[in-house]
Amino acid sequence: MATLRKALDGIYFIDYRVNGRRVRKYVGRSKHLAELALKDLEVKLIKNELGFETKKDSDLSKLFDEYASYSATHHSPATQKRFKGIVENFKGFIRANLKALKISQLTHKDFSDFQGYRKRQGVAHKTINMEIACLRTIFGLAVKWGYAKFNPTDGVVFLKEEVNTAPEFLSKAQCKKVLDAADPFMYCVLFTLLNTGMRKAELENLEWNDIDFEGKKIKIRYKTDWSPKTAERLIPINKELLGLLKEHKKKAAVSGCSWVFHKDGQKIEPNYLRKKFMQLTKQCGFPEMTRVHSLRHTFASHLVMGGVDLPTVGKLLGHSDIETTMIYSHLADEHVDKAVEKISF
Repeated sequence: MATLRKALDGIYFIDYRVNGRRVRKYVGRSKHLAELALKDLEVKLIKNELGFETKKDSDLSKLFDEYASYSATHHSPATQKRFKGIVENFKGFIRANLKALKISQLTHKDFSDFQGYRKRQGVAHKTINMEIACLRTIFGLAVKWGYAKFNPTDGVVFLKEEVNTAPEFLSKAQCKKVLDAADPFMYCVLFTLLNTGMRKAELENLEWNDIDFEGKKIKIRYKTDWSPKTAERLIPINKELLGLLKEHKKKAAVSGCSWVFHKDGQKIEPNYLRKKFMQLTKQCGFPEMTRVHSLRHTFASHLVMGGVDLPTVGKLLGHSDIETTMIYSHLADEHVDKAVEKISF
């Protein structure tokens, strides 16, 4: 199991293997101490206390089931669904390439191979990086829960992400056109998104007690069954939107529903707004605009083109990193060029 050897320089070392991996442990020049170290090591190997033991080695299926329960408690339904998809993708990779059943059977290289596997499927680097980050979280929890001794994803390098392209946004003429074509419900939804830059999920989870009509603020906050993508934040309400929301509240009062936007007292289904938006953009002659998220880009883009600085735009959008807001920086170039004309001596 373990052998005591002496190097040419007179230093004793113990040569042993654990799970097929060769290990050398140097123990000094004293033969007596080296022999004691050998006996101690043999005991530890027997007791599986070297960090490669099977005692802390769970079945992958058990880990994924435990993580599903953890996610149900700590994540929103949308996040649970996304993470479940990532786990299923990784399970598919394991079935096709590894046949691994235990956490200890996974290596650093396996996760690098998973990156290549997903890349060959045509998945974007950004998505693959998100999947690796999720898996890193899962196996990190496995260590905390005592299911594994180490995290096999440690050291896996994220793929270089494609350079962000300029975000698509609607012109003011397109905004007017789509608003004019919308029914009263969608008009209120679209007008709110265009004037706040809220994410679709933020609007879907917006409740009346999130709106401070006196202070003219909307609070994006944590709910028992939903969490904002980043942190909580306050969004100021302009005069036009304030009037619209007040009228909407009067009409919605009869339903007694806590959500600002709902369908017959029920929460808006995840794909409902996208389908309605696609119908409107197709009707208005710009069917390439398919994502409700483009309204968030529209809000930010027109602010930047109106001369609002990027840090302020980032704060309104709830960006945790100014780098995210920099995708709108090209729109500010004209205003930067004009800025020097405002100074004179």
